[in-house]
Amino acid sequence: MAQQNSTLTTSLTRPGQANSTGDARALYLKLFSGEMFKGFQNNTIARDLIMKRTLKNGKSLQFIYTGRTKSEFHTPGNSILGNSDGAPPVAEKTITVDDLLISSAFVYNLDEVLSHYDLRSEISRKIGYALAEKYDRLAFRAVARGARQASPITKTGFVEPGGTQIRVGATTNDSDAYSSTALVSAFYDAAAALDEKGVSGDGRVAVLNPRQYYELIQAVGSNGLINRDAQGAALQSGQGIIEIAGIKIYKSMNIPFLGKYGTAYGGTTGVTSPTNVGSFVGETLEDASGASTGINNDYGTASEVGAKSCGLIFQKEAAGMVEAIGPQVQVTSGDVSVVYQGDVMLGRLACGADYLNPAASVELYVGASAPSAF
Repeated sequence: MAQQNSTLTTSLTRPGQANSTGDARALYLKLFSGEMFKGFQNNTIARDLIMKRTLKNGKSLQFIYTGRTKSEFHTPGNSILGNSDGAPPVAEKTITVDDLLISSAFVYNLDEVLSHYDLRSEISRKIGYALAEKYDRLAFRAVARGARQASPITKTGFVEPGGTQIRVGATTNDSDAYSSTALVSAFYDAAAALDEKGVSGDGRVAVLNPRQYYELIQAVGSNGLINRDAQGAALQSGQGIIEIAGIKIYKSMNIPFLGKYGTAYGGTTGVTSPTNVGSFVGETLEDASGASTGINNDYGTASEVGAKSCGLIFQKEAAGMVEAIGPQVQVTSGDVSVVYQGDVMLGRLACGADYLNPAASVELYVGASAPSAF
């Protein structure tokens, strides 16, 4: 009997080992890595909507902005040595990487043994969500900032278009932000403004609060926004709206919306809030100016972003994101795991965002006056 027990122990299968040798948990770590990236990619939309560049061997990245030039008639006999006004004027925009953004958790070995679910997988998804949430918030605040800026071209004699701010509705009530009629009108105004400023029609998108998005869906019978090829379940799932005036619509909880992120429960005049929401009234905008710890770009303070912004419409050139370290995973092992009887699971990201071409940004707002530039 003793011999049989010895044989069973020797033949023990360790599914976490690579080729039945080495660390018994080596393969488990790959599950965490995949789950973390899945959580990040499924919850960030800004990464594909703005300009994204990878930074290597430096702290900042330069973007060149070229203004317009003019045509002129040639005078016979004159040399052609460039326009007399020295056009086109050129300006630069530099985006710096913010400090390292991290999200981590310590997983105690005994907790893993006692838990009846995949503890690491669940935690890893939440780490990915946290990084994605911050990524989108910084990107959308950069777009909002750009909508309030003048053109970076300031050469005398050259006038370049800046950002655009469009009022939703005609009252001073925050409830105008949820009016499908007012939103549709604002979309067409935004499309016209982008056309007038010579902004490309390719890559135009809008990001709205989810309640705005669904308000548009409820009014599809009168506003003509339904995709006639997507009926039934597609409409009910919130995928019925494809675009307004050539602008594709997305919904996100991470845009600045009436002074909060995603929702304004209990603080929206003229709108009935859901009941039984407990203490959840939306997350207030945080201060993220250049004076804030870890911030090397300027995303504005809470008061600068303001309490009247209620949606963004922009083209891909509106803002840029510089990534020095893309979403990555690090997990402790070896002696550290033995000493602490657990592992630290860490997701990290080094990035920075700012506006690029203000003319490509449109901010929707409610109230009597537009939010101020910062």
